[in-house]
Amino acid sequence: MEISIIGAGYVGLVTGVCFAELGHDVMLVDNNKEKIAMLKAGKSPIYEPGLEPLITKSIKNKKLHFSTSIPQAVKFAQSIFVAVNTPPRQDGTADLSFVATVSKEIALAMDGYRLIVDKSTVPVHTGEKVAETIKRYNKHKVDFDVASNPEFLREGSAIDDTLYPDRIVIGVSNKRSAKILREIYAPIKSKFVETDINSAEIIKHASNSFLALKISFSNSLAHICELAGADVEEVTHGMGLDKRIGKSFLNAGIGYGGSCFPKDVAAFIGISDKLGYDFKILKTVEDVNMDQRKSFIKKVEDTLWVLKDKTVGVLGLAFKPNTDDMRSAPSIDIIETLKAEGAKIKAYDPQATQNAKQIIKNITYCKNPYEVAKNADALLILTEWDEFKELDLDKICKQMASPIVIDGRNIFQKSEMEAKGFVYKSIGR
Repeated sequence: MEISIIGAGYVGLVTGVCFAELGHDVMLVDNNKEKIAMLKAGKSPIYEPGLEPLITKSIKNKKLHFSTSIPQAVKFAQSIFVAVNTPPRQDGTADLSFVATVSKEIALAMDGYRLIVDKSTVPVHTGEKVAETIKRYNKHKVDFDVASNPEFLREGSAIDDTLYPDRIVIGVSNKRSAKILREIYAPIKSKFVETDINSAEIIKHASNSFLALKISFSNSLAHICELAGADVEEVTHGMGLDKRIGKSFLNAGIGYGGSCFPKDVAAFIGISDKLGYDFKILKTVEDVNMDQRKSFIKKVEDTLWVLKDKTVGVLGLAFKPNTDDMRSAPSIDIIETLKAEGAKIKAYDPQATQNAKQIIKNITYCKNPYEVAKNADALLILTEWDEFKELDLDKICKQMASPIVIDGRNIFQKSEMEAKGFVYKSIGR
């Protein structure tokens, strides 16, 4: 089938490349000319394992096309996926101006039936507003449908999440649009959830908010374990074996970040407030997440005593491994606070350094973990990259001015670290 995707950001790009891999003819549209030029050259503007080879393959097979023109995209395909950015406003609610603008442009360009699919994460009732906008500017009065198809991608495993998903959710208002979406996803063998548009829009926010809740619960539990002399990893392991709970998203650490959880939790709180419900649980989830960063900073302060003129090494800047995404990364708040107290920061990340340089200024960026460790008074683990789990710890210990490791992701075992001569602090253990 011919499919157009408007918005070549993280979601739009991954979705488009995977649709092309399934055999569809895909046109990716973005108003960023530099990004489109990069994509035409077979280069990915983001780091995602396996993405760039698929871009190159799809271009070679003539399944992936690029444009900066929405009218061209509307002419190219009957099915148009909207995957534009929905950034948070000052109050946490989603800014839907890009969705509104694109909806109007699609309406003005339509010359026949089109299915417009919201792929962006949007608040409930957005589908209704999109339909109203298209109807208002539909100058040729042609038939159309609006549907919702929320994404459930995890950065670092987005290709697999798209091609082998737990479920595919579509929100539709009639059998015609359902039939088209089922045909698009026919090559993927997965559970198919067909529902109304409002329910599909809520499924996305509810899913991410619940996962954020699990993380904040584990982080609260970590405090209890430290006070009680227990091990949070043993506790969450025992919990996770209960199939009603599951082991995913129970890892204690320095809190969640990224482009989804912070934004979606805040947006869902805003949606609930607008509907007249005070979602107190989610407000606490936000508070716990931010408090976890403060708690980690206090752990650093308590261990090093005076931070002024201390050299602190940081391993990991991205909000999670296997991505270069720095959006809402806990490392930002932690490093800025330590800098404000006079600490000298050295940092390394396998992929996120270039993005970090745009955000975190006046620190030393290193080429490898050993350069970070050299003469450091303490080493902080802020992202659980596999590379860090395989470090030569004996070499690290010898290079440091003071062999202190404060592990915000619990990637090492306390007994092993102490046996090697480290002063080792972790989360909930």
